[in-house]
Amino acid sequence: AKSEAIVKKMDELGFDTFWSAEHHFQREGYECIPNLLLMYVHLANLTKNVKFGCGFNVNPMWHPLRLAEDYATADILTKGRVIFGVGRGYHSREVDTFGVPSTVIDSDANREVFEEQVEIMMKAFNQQFFSHQGKHYQIPPEVPYRGYTLKKISLVPRPINLPVETYQPIVSASQHAMDFMAKHGIKGIIGGGAATGGASDEVVKRWQETLAKHGKETELGGDLIIGIATYVDETEEKATNMGRRYFEENMKMFGPLGFVRGLSDQQITALSSGSAARSAGLPTMEDAVKSGAWIVGPTERITERLMQLQDRYPGLEEMNVGASAMSTEQSVILEQLDRFGKEVMPTFKNQAK
Repeated sequence: AKSEAIVKKMDELGFDTFWSAEHHFQREGYECIPNLLLMYVHLANLTKNVKFGCGFNVNPMWHPLRLAEDYATADILTKGRVIFGVGRGYHSREVDTFGVPSTVIDSDANREVFEEQVEIMMKAFNQQFFSHQGKHYQIPPEVPYRGYTLKKISLVPRPINLPVETYQPIVSASQHAMDFMAKHGIKGIIGGGAATGGASDEVVKRWQETLAKHGKETELGGDLIIGIATYVDETEEKATNMGRRYFEENMKMFGPLGFVRGLSDQQITALSSGSAARSAGLPTMEDAVKSGAWIVGPTERITERLMQLQDRYPGLEEMNVGASAMSTEQSVILEQLDRFGKEVMPTFKNQAK
């Protein structure tokens, strides 16, 4: 019901895309959507225009052909309103339970499986008949079928929108990962969701250089979405105070998973203890605002800061604006979407006309 209310509000206000993530077994109450594509087919039937971004489908928890089939089906049923996304998987409780090491248990093995899976899915999307012979997958198996030996196979159905627009998170920003993304035409998302902090100039510049090396010239910020958390209120001080508990709950969730930069083991342990946390020197909401990871305050200030980001990265066409963080109540999310959609977004929508 919460997701339904959010996407209806976003559709009403003219937001472009609703993004969410695939996760499993989260008894804590956060990140409780195990199948994005299934949910998005439902949400598309409740809305008219808003798109739905997979941020991200976690490949190692799928067979690549099942994921490719499900995406193609969702693409057809929603008439192209689902955006594909691929991720490697950092929750050991999730990924390792499905039989592949997560990034925190064996990053190299995880990467090896992930990259082979992406290779298979891109073949399945883009080739009418394909085969794949790799370390982890032999597709198809050479077995007898209806009087002949199987050599190639077809994805049925295939997506109606080709090439498939695909996104992947840029977190560690390794050159290997960037080259892999550019090779397959995968776009990047920096910040937002689990990833704290905004984009760094060095990473954005290196992404532009990587695209150029692979034959695609872009302006700085091209083929990227940058995620920023926001909180709209009458003053920066009030917005900072109102957003503080959501920021702290987000840190409590993602700090132990390695997504809050610079935390010591002692600080991570202190996160679960209210009294110890207060004296542990943990990052504060003020730190997040100062660094630009959160943009808070009256609509004029938020508009100005987003304009600065746009000027800094002229190729940037989309920003992922986080109107919610862990534990944000539905009423607060809807109120924040309403204020942002009516008071901030029109400035940027008018630019696009």
